[in-house]
Amino acid sequence: MYSKKTVVQNKTGLHARPASDFVAAAKKYKSKLTIKTSEEEANAKSIILLLSLGVSAGTEVEICADGEDEAEAVEALVSLIDSKFGEE
Repeated sequence: MYSKKTVVQNKTGLHARPASDFVAAAKKYKSKLTIKTSEEEANAKSIILLLSLGVSAGTEVEICADGEDEAEAVEALVSLIDSKFGEE
């Protein structure tokens, strides 16, 4: 298992388009992927479960992966979150 924490900087959090982009990126990997907040966790490959977390700007999340491409998956998803999804 490999995991890493980051803080969501996108002003809308992980809602609508950013959540869709995140899930699309997560689905490219074979590993089991989970996104965790301090209170809940969800399958990172499910848009419905991700949206149910209600992740807003400033929320610390932990991306966890278990599988053959776990480190690559976690690093890519953390980089996506850190990029602010193209927003300034």
